[in-house]
Amino acid sequence: MKEFKLGSDILSRRNFLKMTAAGTVAAIGAQSGILGTRKDPESEIPIALQLYSVREDCAQDFDRAMAQVADMGYRGVEFAGYYHYGDDPRALRRRLDGLGLKVAGTHIQTAALRGDELPKTIEFHKAIGCKYLIVPGDRDFTDPEKCQALADTFNTAAAALKPEGMYCGFHNHKGEFAEHQGRTFWELFAERTSTDVILQLDVGWAQDAGVDPVKEIRKYPGRTRTAHFKPTVLEGDEGKTAILGRDSVDWSSVIQACRASGGTEWFIIEQEYYPDGKTPMECSGLSLQGLTEILRNMSSLP
Repeated sequence: MKEFKLGSDILSRRNFLKMTAAGTVAAIGAQSGILGTRKDPESEIPIALQLYSVREDCAQDFDRAMAQVADMGYRGVEFAGYYHYGDDPRALRRRLDGLGLKVAGTHIQTAALRGDELPKTIEFHKAIGCKYLIVPGDRDFTDPEKCQALADTFNTAAAALKPEGMYCGFHNHKGEFAEHQGRTFWELFAERTSTDVILQLDVGWAQDAGVDPVKEIRKYPGRTRTAHFKPTVLEGDEGKTAILGRDSVDWSSVIQACRASGGTEWFIIEQEYYPDGKTPMECSGLSLQGLTEILRNMSSLP
């Protein structure tokens, strides 16, 4: 069994935080009405947390961090490494089951989808109940001479994964929307890959790149199986803060597009900024609270 560990690139920007705010995190869940329920009845699409959001807590005590995520009311997690579970997927599955958490997906490197590595990748992720294998970045994506070969890699992997009920896909940052010969690299990748390849739209990064995330979701029906909800404050947008519902994104329109066109199965919160001196756990809880409130307000509309 291959060991899946968190890469050093994901652990960059480490600022070790003492987790003395466990009670505060629990209070956030209680105040939002979601603590312990792990349900968001206002939406048929469950909410997960990308664990990169709380990477320092995961590095310090992974089991405790996952328990805190569950206590806040998240229904699932998306992995960015497996820490001490890297060679024991069944133990990780037992831990998740005990916390009532599902696996919304994982972020892995392209190499895990190639050649002899792919069967190992399938074995590990089937054991933990993960069907979405997402690559969060690859330099070849925006290389005019290599992007076609990268798309071919994803097509080959997708064909091998489909009989297993699994899918691969790509996650955008800002650079994927750069143009090449009148098309963005995101468009080129979408056109060159089969509809079984997931286009995991990071709404915040798309917005920051000047792209309309609603149009991107509608442009590729059924391919936004999982979507990243990253709180984003656009330059010059005064009075906003990087907490869902308080930021610059029109989340209601994004949610409507996900429901109507995206084929979306998970809303995945990724908290990359921690305003007002709050901890990553606190901010992740506040964004869950904010998204839950948006969904609740949408459900009350005629």
